[in-house]
Amino acid sequence: MAQEPRRARLTREELRIWRNYIETAEALRARLEGRLQSESAMSSADYRVLLTLSEAERKTLRSSRLAELIGWQRSRLSHHLGRMEKRGLIRRTTCADDPHGVEVVLTDLGAERFRHGSVPHLRAVHELFVDALTPEQLVQVDDVTAALRRHLDLDPGR
Repeated sequence: MAQEPRRARLTREELRIWRNYIETAEALRARLEGRLQSESAMSSADYRVLLTLSEAERKTLRSSRLAELIGWQRSRLSHHLGRMEKRGLIRRTTCADDPHGVEVVLTDLGAERFRHGSVPHLRAVHELFVDALTPEQLVQVDDVTAALRRHLDLDPGR
């Protein structure tokens, strides 16, 4: 009879660290999202799409590439893009080189809303995250984040 693989158990200290990390990250995310919504009337999902498009060449990406970059399923992105398109933030067009592909284009209104929303959002990031840490702690956060991203293979194309 084959032995079951031994379950990895967390120590009390590891579990405490994990829970503190998750609870703190969730509280930070919720506060940043709340501030973004109240100060710019933009959801964090809108912001993420607009940020990614604003960084793209010609402010345009294939929808499949956009989904990959923001880590969403294509169906979720498609539904969200439909809502953003109705508000004039983005425009979808057929790809010139692939009649089945869709390109997502940042509109002038979308770029303006992104710029307008970025000011209070970045201020909130500074107040809620950067101000809480010393310069040395920021370097440590960067090191930990880089180790996690490597372990999770989150930067294969960068």
